[in-house]
Amino acid sequence: MLNTLTRMPADMSSDSRRKLLNAVTDLFLLDTDPSEESKDHYGDIALRSLPHLDADGRREYADSVAATGTLPRQVAVTLANDADADVARLVLKLSPVLTDTDLAAIAVSQTQTHLAAIAERARLSEGVTDILVERGDTTVLRTVSGNEGAQFSDHGFDRLLQRGGDDAGVGEALSRRSDLSPQRAQRVLRIVEQISDQSERNEEAETLAKQARQQRLEVKLLLSDLRAKTRTLDDVVTMLAEEDRAFHLAQVIATSAEVTNEQALRVLMQRDVSGIAVLARILELGKHSFHAILELRARRLYFKAKDIEDDLKDYEQLDMATAERTMRFLRLKTKLS
Repeated sequence: MLNTLTRMPADMSSDSRRKLLNAVTDLFLLDTDPSEESKDHYGDIALRSLPHLDADGRREYADSVAATGTLPRQVAVTLANDADADVARLVLKLSPVLTDTDLAAIAVSQTQTHLAAIAERARLSEGVTDILVERGDTTVLRTVSGNEGAQFSDHGFDRLLQRGGDDAGVGEALSRRSDLSPQRAQRVLRIVEQISDQSERNEEAETLAKQARQQRLEVKLLLSDLRAKTRTLDDVVTMLAEEDRAFHLAQVIATSAEVTNEQALRVLMQRDVSGIAVLARILELGKHSFHAILELRARRLYFKAKDIEDDLKDYEQLDMATAERTMRFLRLKTKLS
């Protein structure tokens, strides 16, 4: 069928192409492990259709496939390079298909709005972060400074301090990071202290640094309490989710589910709710706790209240046997990859 659809009439209207692309996309997404031939045919249809869609049509399509792991890479690259940053935004932020090379090329050539979307990704390599720091405006610098999934090379961190060291937003974001080495934290603290009046800045910088230290210690204590069973996992998850501490929430989930921090953060922040739902069911999280997770995701990923309600209903219907089978498969797949 996909092979036949690649031979679309050249005179199809924009609306007809949009409807056809949406219909074919629905069929394509039903296959969780499509063949390379199927991906090639689908990619051909998408690439032929996109130039004929208006901005709203391209944005609607991009949002629907942004987090899809089977999306043909060239389609993801095309969407991510769209001149309309609203079309590219979610793909740049969520797509697991885009490689570091793709992201680097986009970061070198596209607008600051594109760069800001890249800066929000759950994980950023040092190479991509280096480019964001070199080209980014204040918004990009502040965003990447506060993104704990962004890795900094020594050169990239130096450039960030050189370009954004006099900006209070960058200094505050860096001060709140829980992953800074003592040497980098000390450099940040010194720069933050110089931004404004010495006496006021000393007090503010100390507060920020103290808060970051307290949060790191708090997570360690929470994990210790969970091991000692003096706190319930539901209580800890709910607290961190309501405080919008996605990185620390992922740490707790990762430790409890015996997966890596990166895996937990990825499923927590990807648009498809299935991954975090499976982890939550494996951990036997209650309805209230999972609702708090959904609200955190809604704030970060711009979901509507109706989406939260639907995802919560689906979660209540997810049985443990299905979740365990899915988890065994994912762990096996991780070992083999």
